[in-house]
Amino acid sequence: MVLPQDFLALPVAHRGLHGPGIPENSLAAAQAAIDAGYAIELDIQPAKGGEAMVFHDYDLRRLTGAEGLVAALDPSALSGLRLLGTDQPVPTLRQFLDLVDGRVPLLIEIKDQDMGLGPRIGRLHERVADVLQGYGGPVAVMSFNPHVVQAFHRIAPHVPVGLTTCGYDEDDWPGIPEDRRSHLAGINDFNESGSCFVSHDKRDLANPRLDALKAQGVPILCWTIRSPEEEALARRVADNVTFEGYPAPF
Repeated sequence: MVLPQDFLALPVAHRGLHGPGIPENSLAAAQAAIDAGYAIELDIQPAKGGEAMVFHDYDLRRLTGAEGLVAALDPSALSGLRLLGTDQPVPTLRQFLDLVDGRVPLLIEIKDQDMGLGPRIGRLHERVADVLQGYGGPVAVMSFNPHVVQAFHRIAPHVPVGLTTCGYDEDDWPGIPEDRRSHLAGINDFNESGSCFVSHDKRDLANPRLDALKAQGVPILCWTIRSPEEEALARRVADNVTFEGYPAPF
């Protein structure tokens, strides 16, 4: 499976094209990205019962002001919450797909459910695969957890998959053993996971593994770029950027 060219030609709006009055990972952020012609990156967490919800955090507080975990509420309860004081609800993945309807590419990140990037991944990847059945637009799936990527690829081999990657510093990934962090930083699961691209942290673009992947023709995406100056530096290595906070050029 090859990553479609649109994922390299169109800058990717991080959690949609969000900003004042338009919350991240909202339907309004999706519409704003569509109107501007950008691809969209979005995050998936499970509701109680397993429904795939478009939401970044595990905890509800930052984005909704509510207490508790996303996974503790059912989809109807989550849909009744509002994002960052706006009128925007927490959307399901299906609602997001219905809105986008193939008009721009979607880069879907399934959040780690093992809480240690290990094999206890639950069934969220299965739900994402179910919802994507029959979707006709350009879409790719990725995760920091290579077990998620491999499991998704096994049941949905027609969907391009990739690894979300970084340097895995201890400060950013507390509680994960050093040998596991080193293994992940080396992007050693790329082939086994079935990946055809990586989306890498802008702070770790000097990682020699990226050079090796590029030499093999593997597309390198980069996150999260927040200025034209950062983009210029990132594009010395990366084929495309995931951005926020400024109008990325085409």
